[in-house]
Amino acid sequence: MKILAFAASNSKNSINKQIVTHATNVYKSEFDQNADIEILNLNDYEMPIYSIDREIEGGIPAKAQEFYDKIGESDAIIISFAEYNYSFTSAYKNVFDWASRIKMKVYQSKPVLHISGSIGPGGAAGVLKSANDSAPHFAADLKASFSVSSFGEKFDTDKGEFKDADLAAKLREGLKAIA
Repeated sequence: MKILAFAASNSKNSINKQIVTHATNVYKSEFDQNADIEILNLNDYEMPIYSIDREIEGGIPAKAQEFYDKIGESDAIIISFAEYNYSFTSAYKNVFDWASRIKMKVYQSKPVLHISGSIGPGGAAGVLKSANDSAPHFAADLKASFSVSSFGEKFDTDKGEFKDADLAAKLREGLKAIA
Protein backbone atom coordinates (compact mmCIF):
# COMPACT_ATOMS: atom_id res chain seq x y z
CA MET A 1 0.00 0.00 0.00
CA LYS A 2 1.36 3.41 -0.95
CA ILE A 3 0.11 6.26 1.23
CA LEU A 4 0.55 9.88 0.20
CA ALA A 5 0.15 12.35 3.05
CA PHE A 6 0.54 16.08 3.47
CA ALA A 7 -0.41 19.04 5.57
CA ALA A 8 -2.28 21.61 3.51
CA SER A 9 -0.02 24.31 4.91
CA ASN A 10 3.35 25.83 4.15
CA SER A 11 4.19 26.65 7.76
CA LYS A 12 7.52 25.26 8.96
CA ASN A 13 5.94 24.61 12.37
CA SER A 14 2.61 23.33 11.10
CA ILE A 15 0.46 21.54 13.64
CA ASN A 16 -1.22 19.84 10.69
CA LYS A 17 2.16 18.42 9.64
CA GLN A 18 2.44 16.98 13.15
CA ILE A 19 -1.03 15.47 12.83
CA VAL A 20 -0.40 13.93 9.41
CA THR A 21 2.98 12.59 10.53
CA HIS A 22 1.35 10.96 13.54
CA ALA A 23 -1.36 9.51 11.30
CA THR A 24 1.22 7.90 9.00
CA ASN A 25 3.16 6.53 11.97
CA VAL A 26 0.00 4.92 13.35
CA TYR A 27 -0.86 3.52 9.92
CA LYS A 28 2.57 1.94 9.54
CA SER A 29 2.71 0.55 13.08
CA GLU A 30 -0.88 -0.68 13.40
CA PHE A 31 -2.20 -1.33 9.89
CA ASP A 32 0.60 -2.12 7.44
CA GLN A 33 4.25 -2.27 8.49
CA ASN A 34 5.24 -2.59 4.84
CA ALA A 35 3.34 0.50 3.74
CA ASP A 36 5.23 2.86 1.47
CA ILE A 37 4.53 6.27 3.00
CA GLU A 38 5.46 9.62 1.52
CA ILE A 39 4.82 12.88 3.33
CA LEU A 40 4.87 15.82 0.95
CA ASN A 41 5.93 19.31 1.94
CA LEU A 42 3.90 21.94 0.10
CA ASN A 43 6.94 24.23 0.20
CA ASP A 44 8.41 21.92 -2.43
CA TYR A 45 5.54 22.85 -4.77
CA GLU A 46 5.78 26.62 -4.90
CA MET A 47 4.59 28.02 -8.20
CA PRO A 48 3.34 31.35 -9.50
CA ILE A 49 -0.17 32.19 -8.36
CA TYR A 50 -2.55 30.47 -10.74
CA SER A 51 -4.20 32.52 -13.44
CA ILE A 52 -5.51 31.61 -16.86
CA ASP A 53 -3.15 34.20 -18.35
CA ARG A 54 -0.12 32.47 -16.82
CA GLU A 55 -1.40 29.11 -18.01
CA ILE A 56 -1.85 30.36 -21.57
CA GLU A 57 1.55 32.09 -21.59
CA GLY A 58 3.64 29.39 -19.97
CA GLY A 59 1.62 26.22 -19.66
CA ILE A 60 1.24 24.17 -16.52
CA PRO A 61 4.30 24.16 -14.24
CA ALA A 62 6.22 20.91 -13.85
CA LYS A 63 5.63 21.06 -10.07
CA ALA A 64 1.86 20.85 -10.66
CA GLN A 65 2.32 17.77 -12.83
CA GLU A 66 4.61 16.24 -10.20
CA PHE A 67 1.95 16.81 -7.49
CA TYR A 68 -0.78 15.34 -9.70
CA ASP A 69 1.40 12.34 -10.56
CA LYS A 70 2.17 11.62 -6.90
CA ILE A 71 -1.56 11.41 -6.25
CA GLY A 72 -1.94 9.03 -9.19
CA GLU A 73 0.87 6.79 -7.92
CA SER A 74 -0.67 6.47 -4.44
CA ASP A 75 -3.22 3.99 -3.15
CA ALA A 76 -4.66 6.32 -0.50
CA ILE A 77 -4.26 9.91 0.67
CA ILE A 78 -4.21 11.59 4.08
CA ILE A 79 -4.57 15.37 4.20
CA SER A 80 -4.55 17.54 7.31
CA PHE A 81 -5.93 20.99 6.52
CA ALA A 82 -4.86 24.22 8.14
CA GLU A 83 -7.45 26.97 8.07
CA TYR A 84 -6.87 30.60 7.10
CA ASN A 85 -9.94 32.79 7.48
CA TYR A 86 -12.29 29.76 7.40
CA SER A 87 -10.82 28.51 4.15
CA PHE A 88 -7.85 26.75 2.54
CA THR A 89 -4.34 28.12 2.90
CA SER A 90 -3.07 29.94 -0.17
CA ALA A 91 -0.22 27.40 -0.45
CA TYR A 92 -2.65 24.48 -0.77
CA LYS A 93 -5.14 26.33 -2.93
CA ASN A 94 -2.48 27.32 -5.46
CA VAL A 95 -1.04 23.80 -5.80
CA PHE A 96 -4.55 22.41 -6.07
CA ASP A 97 -5.64 25.03 -8.64
CA TRP A 98 -2.68 24.28 -10.88
CA ALA A 99 -3.17 20.51 -10.54
CA SER A 100 -6.86 20.85 -11.38
CA ARG A 101 -5.88 22.31 -14.75
CA ILE A 102 -4.25 18.98 -15.61
CA LYS A 103 -7.50 17.22 -14.83
CA MET A 104 -10.33 18.46 -12.62
CA LYS A 105 -10.55 15.05 -10.94
CA VAL A 106 -7.32 15.81 -9.04
CA TYR A 107 -7.74 13.03 -6.48
CA GLN A 108 -8.27 10.38 -9.14
CA SER A 109 -10.83 8.36 -7.13
CA LYS A 110 -8.31 7.55 -4.39
CA PRO A 111 -9.57 6.81 -0.87
CA VAL A 112 -8.98 9.92 1.22
CA LEU A 113 -8.89 10.75 4.92
CA HIS A 114 -9.44 14.43 5.73
CA ILE A 115 -8.28 15.89 9.02
CA SER A 116 -8.19 19.51 10.11
CA GLY A 117 -6.48 21.03 13.08
CA SER A 118 -6.23 24.33 14.88
CA ILE A 119 -5.01 25.73 18.15
CA GLY A 120 -8.44 27.23 18.81
CA PRO A 121 -11.77 25.69 19.73
CA GLY A 122 -13.10 25.57 16.15
CA GLY A 123 -10.74 22.83 14.99
CA ALA A 124 -10.56 24.35 11.50
CA ALA A 125 -14.11 23.08 10.94
CA GLY A 126 -14.75 25.66 8.21
CA VAL A 127 -12.02 24.41 5.91
CA LEU A 128 -12.87 20.80 6.72
CA LYS A 129 -16.47 21.39 5.63
CA SER A 130 -15.27 22.97 2.38
CA ALA A 131 -12.87 20.09 1.72
CA ASN A 132 -15.52 17.47 2.49
CA ASP A 133 -18.24 19.19 0.47
CA SER A 134 -16.03 19.61 -2.58
CA ALA A 135 -14.43 16.13 -2.42
CA PRO A 136 -16.83 14.46 -4.90
CA HIS A 137 -16.25 17.19 -7.50
CA PHE A 138 -12.53 16.46 -7.52
CA ALA A 139 -12.80 12.63 -7.39
CA ALA A 140 -11.73 12.25 -3.78
CA ASP A 141 -13.27 9.06 -2.40
CA LEU A 142 -13.72 10.55 1.05
CA LYS A 143 -13.76 7.70 3.54
CA ALA A 144 -13.57 9.64 6.82
CA SER A 145 -12.88 13.05 8.29
CA PHE A 146 -12.47 14.61 11.69
CA SER A 147 -11.39 17.84 13.29
CA VAL A 148 -8.80 18.52 15.98
CA SER A 149 -9.57 21.57 18.09
CA SER A 150 -7.40 23.01 20.88
CA PHE A 151 -4.36 21.22 19.48
CA GLY A 152 -2.09 22.10 22.41
CA GLU A 153 -4.43 20.41 24.87
CA LYS A 154 -5.11 17.31 22.78
CA PHE A 155 -1.76 16.52 21.17
CA ASP A 156 1.48 15.67 22.93
CA THR A 157 4.09 17.40 20.78
CA ASP A 158 6.97 15.72 22.62
CA LYS A 159 5.62 12.23 21.90
CA GLY A 160 4.06 13.22 18.57
CA GLU A 161 0.70 11.64 19.35
CA PHE A 162 -2.83 12.39 20.49
CA LYS A 163 -3.32 12.44 24.23
CA ASP A 164 -7.08 12.70 23.69
CA ALA A 165 -8.55 9.16 23.55
CA ASP A 166 -11.53 10.16 21.38
CA LEU A 167 -9.27 11.69 18.73
CA ALA A 168 -6.96 8.69 18.84
CA ALA A 169 -9.98 6.46 18.19
CA LYS A 170 -11.25 8.69 15.35
CA LEU A 171 -7.82 8.57 13.75
CA ARG A 172 -7.76 4.79 13.83
CA GLU A 173 -11.29 4.60 12.40
CA GLY A 174 -10.26 6.90 9.58
CA LEU A 175 -7.09 4.94 8.86
CA LYS A 176 -9.03 1.68 8.86
CA ALA A 177 -11.42 3.20 6.31
CA ILE A 178 -8.63 3.95 3.83
CA ALA A 179 -6.71 0.71 4.43
